Parts: sequence; C-alpha cells; structure tokens
Amino acid sequence: MNPRILIIDDKVDVRMSAGFLLNNHGFDCLEAESPQQALELLDTEWVSLILLDMNFTADTTSGEEGLFFLRRLAKTGLDIPVVAMTAWSSVDLAVQAMQQGAGDFVEKPWDNQRLLQVINQQLKLQSLTRQNQGLKQQNKDLQSDDELIWQSESMQVLQEQIARLAKTDATLLLTGENGTGKSSIAQVIHKLSERHEQSLVTVNMGAIPEQLFESEMFGHVKGAFTDAKENRIGRFEMAKGGTLFLDEIANIPLSQQAKLLRVLESGEFEPVGSSRTLAADVRLISASNGDFEALQKEGLFRPDLYYRLNTIELRVPALRERPEDIGLLAKHFVNKHGKKYGRPELTLASDVERHLKAYDWPGNIRELSHMMERAVLLCAGSTIQTSDIQLSVSKVESNNTGLSLMTLDAAEQQLLQLALQETGGMTAEAADVLGISKSAIYRRMEKYGIKAKDV
Repeated sequence: MNPRILIIDDKVDVRMSAGFLLNNHGFDCLEAESPQQALELLDTEWVSLILLDMNFTADTTSGEEGLFFLRRLAKTGLDIPVVAMTAWSSVDLAVQAMQQGAGDFVEKPWDNQRLLQVINQQLKLQSLTRQNQGLKQQNKDLQSDDELIWQSESMQVLQEQIARLAKTDATLLLTGENGTGKSSIAQVIHKLSERHEQSLVTVNMGAIPEQLFESEMFGHVKGAFTDAKENRIGRFEMAKGGTLFLDEIANIPLSQQAKLLRVLESGEFEPVGSSRTLAADVRLISASNGDFEALQKEGLFRPDLYYRLNTIELRVPALRERPEDIGLLAKHFVNKHGKKYGRPELTLASDVERHLKAYDWPGNIRELSHMMERAVLLCAGSTIQTSDIQLSVSKVESNNTGLSLMTLDAAEQQLLQLALQETGGMTAEAADVLGISKSAIYRRMEKYGIKAKDV
C-alpha cells in the first residue's frame, strides 16, 4: 500500500502541482482546501503524512490558521507527521510550527528534490518511531530459537514444511502440547519470511482481560475510556509490515472472537475511540494446545474464526515423540544454563541420557530446560549425575508400566499397527500420530507387510 499524503492548501494550482509530483513518485494524495476540511477528512481517512500550508486567504501572513490546525491535530491524538509550507521566508513561523508538532518545513515555491527528501525522511522517522514503540510493548516471554533441534525425522519433516511456508504470507496455526516450542517456531518462520526486517509481535491471548481485548489488539486514543490517559498502539498496528503471533489462541473469550474475525475478513480495524480505519498489514501466526473440535462442539470457539486461522496447520511433535533429540537438548540446556550460572565446564554422566529418554516429558522442552537448570545448580562436581536431575527411577519406571521387553522391530511393528488402528487405517494421519513423514511410514509398512487402506 502506497503512503498517502494529505495536501492542505487553499490554492488549487498548488494542490495540483504537489499532487502531480507526489503521484509520479509513488504516493497517493488527498486534498483539502482548509484546515477545517482537513480535520473532517481525518475523521474517516487514514493518512501517512500531512503537507500543510501555513497561510490561508483569511490569514495571509501570520500562519495562525496553520498553527490552529497543528493544535487541533495534537488534540485528536493522531500520530501523523506534518511538513509545514510557507511562502514567507519566516524563520519564526517555521519554529512555531515545529513547536506545535510539525516535523519539518519547506518554503514555497519549493524545490522538488528538497520536498521529496523531507517527506521521505519524515515517513522513515515515523516508521522507526513506531517500531521502537512496538519493541517496548512487545511480550518478552519468547523462547530462543536455538532451542529447536532438528535431528529427529519428525522435526526434519517440520523443518521442511516451515522452509516452504515461511516465504508465503499464508496464515498458520501451530498446534501441539504445552512446552513443545511453538513460540520458537513462530520466530523461525518470521526470520525466514519476506517480512523479517519488520517486527515480530507476540501476544499471549490467554493473559488479556476481556475488557481490555480491543485496546490491546487495536489500540486506543487518549480519552477513549476512563483510564486512557494517552494514545496506545495496538498489536495489529505495532506489527505493521511484520508478523503477529497470537499464542494460546483458543483462550480468546467467545464475546471477543467476532471482533478478531472481522479484522481477518476485512483486513481493517479501528482503534478504540477513533473513527479512523487502519489497514491490518500483518502475517498472522497462531498457536494453541487446545482441542478445537471439542471447543466448537461446546460452542466456545467460532468455526468461522477457526477456518480463518488454520489456512495451514502445523503440528509440533511432543518431546516423547522425538527421543533422538532428548540427549542433544539436554546437553544444550546444560551448556546454556552453565554459562548463565558461571559453570561452563559441566557435562552429563553417561547414564543420564538413558533415564531422560525413559521419561514421558508431559511438560516437553520447557520441563527439560527447567530440569537441566536445577541440575546445573545442584551438581556438586563437574559431571551431572542421575541424582542431580531429580528424576527418580520409580517415576521413570511408572511411565513404562505394561511395556514388556521385545525386539525393536517387534515394538516398531506394534506401534505402527496401533497408530493405524487409532486412525482407522489412514496412513497420513498415522504418520502424524507417530511423528514421522508419510514416506517414512510407507517404508516401515512395506518392511512389515502392512497394507495401506487409503491408497
């Protein structure tokens, strides 16, 4: 979307001249012949920058009408850069305009290159200011993407999917248990996307009070409600041009789901207390561990919103489904926390990995990280022992109750048959359950002479 410039001048030829120049350099233009008409336009139209004549017919030299407009603009709470224009080479008037909020000024008749340079500088400055505001308001509780280990087959399949989809603007839904690294994957997708130079803004949807939902997501203007003591940028505007990550999306109150759906359908929103319509220029990624089918049956989640969110659904495998990665992750966390606590020399004893792999990991990667952090703090020597990880043998054994010893081939065949039974013989779904690719499950089915029903 091209930047839109509002040209305010009472002379038609001046507006036409400025409009012609700006149109030829990729800007869209709106025109107003007076400050009052401009204020009325701003009630309904979005504008990137205002080009303001300081002197009008009724007030030819003092610049008072231009100063009046700047004062009124400040009261609206609209954060729009202004470039002042004056035909009178008055330093005093230029200073007054900038004291009232103008970002810069040009003299009429203007030099075309000077005018374009000033406008581009103001737009760039505005963009940087908004990015800084966005960074200050961002949720800081994001995992580091270095906690993603891609060695296991299921994670390699996921990595291939991410690499393909990241370059698109497709809306993605990440599903999987708590602690599996969905936030980290959202970061990877953003870094690989065409929007990587802009912000990744994350929102924990489960942490937003229902009454503050609109203000948090769409922003508000000063005075919109009792506690609105200053303008606030909403998450959609904060992520403009970048990626908006909605974590715990299933926790949105039903009463607020229609408001989010409207933005996703129209691509537009209004800050609370404002009649200005803004464009929602974001790439949307959502994440949840919720059972959407059950939520929809219970009337707690709108089906139309769900369909908007899951153009593509990526399931993140649980840690117990990727045992090849457990040892690598454990060593990674020991190294990470060891550096944090001044113990970079720590290593894992040879039998620790076996105990870690035997555990079920209901808290997934997050639980493993916390366990390794405790081990780093508790370890008395230079090697972390089984006793340091506080994973009792009885706890591990309880997770293996009912599993009799058998050969690896027999166990693999039994798991294949169980997964196919659970999915009604649907091979692709069974592959998802087992955390492997479709090609991998077909190879194993051929190995054990198991026939596919869905081919």
